[in-house]
Amino acid sequence: MRTLIATCTLVFGLLAGANNAAATPGEVAVGSVLREATMRGLNGPDRKLSAFRGKPLIINVWASWCPPCIQEMGSLERLAWSDLGQQFTVIGISTDDYPEAAKGFLRKSNATLNHYIDRQLELENMLGADRLPLTLLVDAKGRVLSKVVGAREWDGPQAMALIRSTFRIAAPAPSLLKK
Repeated sequence: MRTLIATCTLVFGLLAGANNAAATPGEVAVGSVLREATMRGLNGPDRKLSAFRGKPLIINVWASWCPPCIQEMGSLERLAWSDLGQQFTVIGISTDDYPEAAKGFLRKSNATLNHYIDRQLELENMLGADRLPLTLLVDAKGRVLSKVVGAREWDGPQAMALIRSTFRIAAPAPSLLKK
């Protein structure tokens, strides 16, 4: 009977703990400013995270082995090149263990955005990427405004409304011309 009680207590404790999952080590919470980090370029030069200050930033954390990450990548490209996308910067950070895998995916997808790769889990932990894809909306001062887990159609109306609301970008005025 003690074994059964101990087992039930252990299982209950594990289940209860699953709802209160610990943040990744060193995770920067929503409302806090991202720490400095040097990002290793996958399709361009290395850059410091602080180099993106001065303009709102969307950071997409992905991996080449992650189907939902691959699914949303095209919409991030379209968003970045849209009229709305001219008001912020979009970058990607791969959590792949091997740069060759990430670079292969970027070549195959004809990526035009700047992409970087994590080193020793530094960015993955700081950004809180325990589930992928993860997209962060960061203000011009480096403060995390929002974290979105899971794939989205980033150039779709719902995601664009979220971006406008988070970055406080006015929606375009409706056309006054009737067809």
